[in-house]
Amino acid sequence: MMRFQNIFLVGPMGAGKSTVGRQLAEAISFEFRDSDQEIQRRTGVDIPTIFEYEGEEGFRQRERQVIDELSEKSGIVMATGGGAVLRPDNRQDLTARGVVVYLHCSPEQQYARTSRDRNRPLLHTEDPLERLRQLMEERDPLYRQVADMVVSTERRGTSSVVKEIRRRLENETI
Repeated sequence: MMRFQNIFLVGPMGAGKSTVGRQLAEAISFEFRDSDQEIQRRTGVDIPTIFEYEGEEGFRQRERQVIDELSEKSGIVMATGGGAVLRPDNRQDLTARGVVVYLHCSPEQQYARTSRDRNRPLLHTEDPLERLRQLMEERDPLYRQVADMVVSTERRGTSSVVKEIRRRLENETI
């Protein structure tokens, strides 16, 4: 497994990228980084505040810079934000600099996991579940385009997902 320089987790909000990423990094002795947390650390404010003052485009510019910098490192597991795949430069960097794992789950599962989270500006809408469905329709092809492997997190525990990723990496069935 150590032939892989980095592992990048992509997928929709609520798919488990941060939780799986932390456990995976620990299991393979890599450093864990979360692009959204890095943006918050650098700016000193939460993501909804960035969206409020800079809009989604301002956030995406910050995300682009963080993904470029973090993906240049070696020996990291990085959880990306759900919209990271929207920018072609991000997709190019992720695919060129590591193994990309798409953590997939249904919009219904996403909703169950994110419905109480106020740190999700794209869900501040009349019908958050419908918004999740729209985002999935738009982004699923992009997640699949960059993915070396697709792993379902639907109704699964974190350790089960981590074990599957490790097994597939070790067997190189990607």
